[in-house]
Amino acid sequence: MTIDIRKVTVLGTGVLGSQIAFQTAFHGFEVTAYDIDDKALTAARERLDKLVAVYREQVPGGGDGKAEQTAAGIALTSDLARAAQDADLVIEAIPEVLTIKQQTYEKLGQVAPERTIFATNSSTLLPSAIKDFTGRPDRFLALHFANQVWHFNTAEIMGTADTDPNVYQAVVDFASKIGMVPIEIHKEKAGYVLNSLLVPLLNAGMNLAAAGYADPEAVDKTWQIGTGAPAGPFRILDIIGLTTPYNILVNNEDEESQRLAQWLKENYIDKGKLGIATGEGFYKY
Repeated sequence: MTIDIRKVTVLGTGVLGSQIAFQTAFHGFEVTAYDIDDKALTAARERLDKLVAVYREQVPGGGDGKAEQTAAGIALTSDLARAAQDADLVIEAIPEVLTIKQQTYEKLGQVAPERTIFATNSSTLLPSAIKDFTGRPDRFLALHFANQVWHFNTAEIMGTADTDPNVYQAVVDFASKIGMVPIEIHKEKAGYVLNSLLVPLLNAGMNLAAAGYADPEAVDKTWQIGTGAPAGPFRILDIIGLTTPYNILVNNEDEESQRLAQWLKENYIDKGKLGIATGEGFYKY
């Protein structure tokens, strides 16, 4: 059975949500982006406008007005029912807090058409922890993007034991159509492939700095020189934005995670240093 995906809704217009919406619209899909209020939508429009310059300069085909047309064509709304009313696929990119996601899916399941596929972009939570709240576990799975989707273009696809294989394949095909490289995960794994490798690196870097062993700049320099990587853990954290790693840490109950979460909060988040998006994180931009 062929599943046709044409209309896509993105829930959450933060750093990654806005990128997912833009990348999807850029490749010809009809896109609606949802967030909770007018203030969030104003910030969303600003993010989309900034992405125009990025796509114009960095993405093949982004010139001659296409990037501008892409941004203008994305509909913004704070009405969940309106956002989902005709969607073939809903991609959820809201804060990495399980209860918020579960509550959102309960509401979403009541207003979206029965045919609509739900996909969570959760970076660490398992889709099986959410599926029973969707009202359609057979049409639910994880679709995980990396930050700067136009450049780091992996799309990790991971279902649960209940996910319909046709739904899974439809999302794999969709990922290819929006310029991503589908990475098929054969069974549930917290962190998928990318974050299973990345999160331990980021935590190790934060441990070195939080415990006073080395400054963030020294940690990054060591990693870059020693491995040839283009960026170290703290530059990567600034790109991601510090709110997401904080939420991941604070939801882990072990002592080390709580200590790192508190260090991030007191030294950076409480001071408005959230990464590139705010002009300063571990580095100034």
